Amino acid sequence: MPKADDVPRLVELGDAHLAATRGRGSVDSDAVLAAAVGHGSWTRRQLLALDPAGVVRAWASVHDRAAGRADLRLVVDPASPDPRLASALLAWQEEVVEAMTATRAVPQTRIDAVVEDADGPLQAWLSAAGFRCARRWLKMTRPVAPTEKVAPPRDGVTIRRVGIQELGDGTTMPVAEDLQAVHRMLEESFEDHFNSYRESFAEFAQRLREDPGHRWDHWWLAILEQDGSALPGGALVSSVLPPADSGVPGTYVDYIGVHRRARGRGVAKALLSTVVADAARRGRDRISLEVDADSPTGAADLYRSLGWETSYVTESWHKDVPGELSPGTTAARP
Repeated sequence: MPKADDVPRLVELGDAHLAATRGRGSVDSDAVLAAAVGHGSWTRRQLLALDPAGVVRAWASVHDRAAGRADLRLVVDPASPDPRLASALLAWQEEVVEAMTATRAVPQTRIDAVVEDADGPLQAWLSAAGFRCARRWLKMTRPVAPTEKVAPPRDGVTIRRVGIQELGDGTTMPVAEDLQAVHRMLEESFEDHFNSYRESFAEFAQRLREDPGHRWDHWWLAILEQDGSALPGGALVSSVLPPADSGVPGTYVDYIGVHRRARGRGVAKALLSTVVADAARRGRDRISLEVDADSPTGAADLYRSLGWETSYVTESWHKDVPGELSPGTTAARP
């Protein structure tokens, strides 16, 4: 397991990896700290590979994301990309996933490894380990001007932030009903999307809170007036991006989902307009998001029409690890 003293070296490895694959960029040191030794480490198994001089040359981790899902991370020093080391670490990661699969009593766990599209070595190592490239993702960014305003939504559509309640000791907490409504909207909106799976509210909330940029006041609901009732019709969850070269932070759209009952009513545009204006009010200089390059919904075209441009591309590499249920054991939901 990494220790706090290892974090600067892990940041250094991450920066070297971005330089080798994108030609530029730096990792979020707070995110590395959280994942390696902070609250993000609670749901991760991790292993460091050191050379004879004690210098960290690789960092492998497996994130127990949800029942039947695990995220894999492997960063090998690009100055010494040893395929034998990569193979050994990938084998260890698969053993960890096998143990997770048995513990959760699920039929199988899908491993998802996110790879830069220019990371030839990792692509080759994953392919040799039985992974397949399943999807490409566009990482898109839009500049934010200080004068951005909210475009009025269509009739019958209202966008509001999740409610915040005052506690007796002066602290505040988000309204649980609203958070659960956001989760439900996203779950139901993505039912027919690529690689969709059910994630419990506890898993969902814990995973997002592991992000150092998480803020409850960056969660939004779209409310529809329909048949005399006010019903949730979509949701957007965003977070804070660390300062870029300009020294100004940005906003990241983690999720945006429109429920099937709200499609065709301008809900996505209304949610995006709201978060853009919110970013401007907070003095942010950009908004980034990720979109499925192969999505049949044409989401990428919508974002382009609203000012987003592709910054870089990543790939999802998948491998399904089967589990072995003992006699009499009932499988948990996938």
